[in-house]
Amino acid sequence: MALQPSYTGCCHLSPVTLRLPSSNTHTSSSPLLSPALSDAESSRTDEEESEQKMDEAYYITKEILSTETTHLKDVEVITVSLHGSLGKVESLQGTSEQRMKALFSSMESVHQFHQVFLQQLEDVLTLWEGRSAHAKDTQIIGDFMLRNMTALRGLLPSLHRLEEVFLELQRDSPGQQELESLLQEFEQQKVCYLPLSCLLLKPLQRPLQYEKLLERLCRHYPPSHHDYNNCQRALGEASVVSSRLRHRLLHLQNLQRLDQLQRDLLGGEHLSSPGREFIREGCLYKLTKSGLQQRMFYLFSDMLLYTRKGLSCTNQFRVHGRLPLFGMLAEDSQSSVPHCFTIYSAQTTIGVAASSQLDMRCWLDDLNAAISRAPRYSELSALSLQQPVLVSPGQTHRPNTLSHVCWYRNQSVSLTDHITMMENQLSGYLLRKFKNSNGWQRLWVIFTNFCLFFYKTHQEDAPLASLPLLGYTVSVPSFSDPVSCQHVFKLHFKSHVYFFRADSEYTWRRWMEVIRRGVSFPGKVGHLTEDGNI
Repeated sequence: MALQPSYTGCCHLSPVTLRLPSSNTHTSSSPLLSPALSDAESSRTDEEESEQKMDEAYYITKEILSTETTHLKDVEVITVSLHGSLGKVESLQGTSEQRMKALFSSMESVHQFHQVFLQQLEDVLTLWEGRSAHAKDTQIIGDFMLRNMTALRGLLPSLHRLEEVFLELQRDSPGQQELESLLQEFEQQKVCYLPLSCLLLKPLQRPLQYEKLLERLCRHYPPSHHDYNNCQRALGEASVVSSRLRHRLLHLQNLQRLDQLQRDLLGGEHLSSPGREFIREGCLYKLTKSGLQQRMFYLFSDMLLYTRKGLSCTNQFRVHGRLPLFGMLAEDSQSSVPHCFTIYSAQTTIGVAASSQLDMRCWLDDLNAAISRAPRYSELSALSLQQPVLVSPGQTHRPNTLSHVCWYRNQSVSLTDHITMMENQLSGYLLRKFKNSNGWQRLWVIFTNFCLFFYKTHQEDAPLASLPLLGYTVSVPSFSDPVSCQHVFKLHFKSHVYFFRADSEYTWRRWMEVIRRGVSFPGKVGHLTEDGNI
């Protein structure tokens, strides 16, 4: 049921330049918009800078609010948009009807919890901002979080039912084809900016994000602070919930990626066989008599699969070879080709080159670790290798999948990277500026699934554009860059340069930190098409 998001290499947004109110003007009633971003440089005294640094709890709370806003919208893609698209569940029959009823039933209480949580948090921040600047740090956020993290425990039965629904939707059953078609049709809508399988996992991931944010609050407050004990207790409650979900999430994330690849690859049938683990995917150059040829490689716990890029309208990757890991050997090559290593298997020997020394080491480490464990998967591998390379009819595919991003950026992504990305997500208002433009655009930006999604406001249902970040580097602007504002970070890929401005030093640091962690390592960049898109 899962399809990849529609990635675009360069986002083309409206050229309208928005001039925003100065940072000391609070004209909006929404805490998401305050303190307001400004396109004019503001001077701060040492006292103001010190005050902002001391008030980090406010910005952590605001981060909880901005990410909760995005999370509720993600939940509503299922509870509102999907439910509306399917119409009455009774129109489905048998197992499909039962699965959809179970899905909407488990999501109902999840939706209600996050809806109330968000509204109360907005009220807390509105009151907080209404106080004088020197009184802000007296706000007790710990008490509020403690009450809600305690209530979060009550969601565990619903979250476990959601997990069961997720597993059921991965299984084939009589009558499943009709439901599959309906879900694939829904995934083509703009509101479904991520694959449904990714959105289904979001409620299970959110408690882990609460835990990380509460850890930040606890590090900020000294033990003598009046809010310290409540923050510690709230962290304890969040940790109880996340500990019951974390191990299962690793399994579910693996199933999600296997199912995704099974649908995206021509000849990728039976990839989501029970017991198989996804390990790494990425672009490598295969050494042939005619020179280096670009291929996409996929490493699983029992086999190494490589593909060629198709010439169809969707440019899907077609499976070209499957190599069992049992008995395989992978080692460095003494070759004039940089970053080259050799793979020896029972069927053939192939030489491949990675885009960087670091990428080569990642491949070799993962390959050798998987090879050392391969005997326990040898039976599974034998069954998979006997499957013919077929093309399943009637499946809907998107042309710009994560595999395409890896292909054009010469990158690789592991399951560990997916897990790290799950824990490093962020959203909020930023000002964005192109390298050669004069003005700044104010946008609601979401970072998830290795990609930035741009919205006009936080109330919009569908993104204006997206920018996959694999291969990009994030840094502080240099003296030669055409920006002179505070709290600006730079995203750079080949000739493509973007500048983003945050509303505070804390938010600026968080965006840089989250992007660096979420995108893994930059590596070397690949090629773009003539129009600049991947």
